[in-house]
Formats: sequence, structure tokens, C-alpha cells
Amino acid sequence: MEGLELLSFQMISFNGSARSCFVEAITAAKEGDFERAEELMKEGEEQFVEGHKVHAQLIQEEAQTGGTAVNLLLIHAEDQMMSAEVLKIIAAELIDIHKRIQ
Repeated sequence: MEGLELLSFQMISFNGSARSCFVEAITAAKEGDFERAEELMKEGEEQFVEGHKVHAQLIQEEAQTGGTAVNLLLIHAEDQMMSAEVLKIIAAELIDIHKRIQ
């Protein structure tokens, strides 16, 4: 595996891990474990940043070559990144709400 396929899988992996961390952070906050929730948010952010680095690499390669072959795998990778970003925002808000309630 190489090229676009490899980069797509890397994005899927990093952003999928980030999403999982954000979901787990919400669960930890629901259980009142805010320290764990913050740890998971930090871990998720680190994974998200790594996924974003791969995305930036794809953009740079496209700028240099003049185009990227769009396929279902790349679309899925982009979707994973977008959903991770949205979930990060929602998780932060839900954790804050749980803190205020308790």
C-alpha cells in the first residue's frame, strides 16, 4: 500500500482514534470523572492533530501535482476527519455542561 491509499488509511486511523477518545471523554464526564475526561480529550486532540498533518500533506501534494484522484477511501477519510472535529466540539461542550450540573 502506498500513496493516496496509505495516506487515506492513516487519516482514517488517526481521526477514528480521536473520535473514540472524544466519545469516551463524554462517558467519563457523565460518570463524574472529569480528570479522565480531560485526559481523553487531550489524547483525542493529539490523534486529531496527527490526522490533520496527513491531510495537510495531501493538500501539499495536490498543489504540487495539480490534482488528486478522488475515490471512496479518500472521501471516507475526509468524512472521518470532519466528524472527529465536530465531535471534539460537542464533547467539550457536554463535558462543560456535566461539570456545571455536578
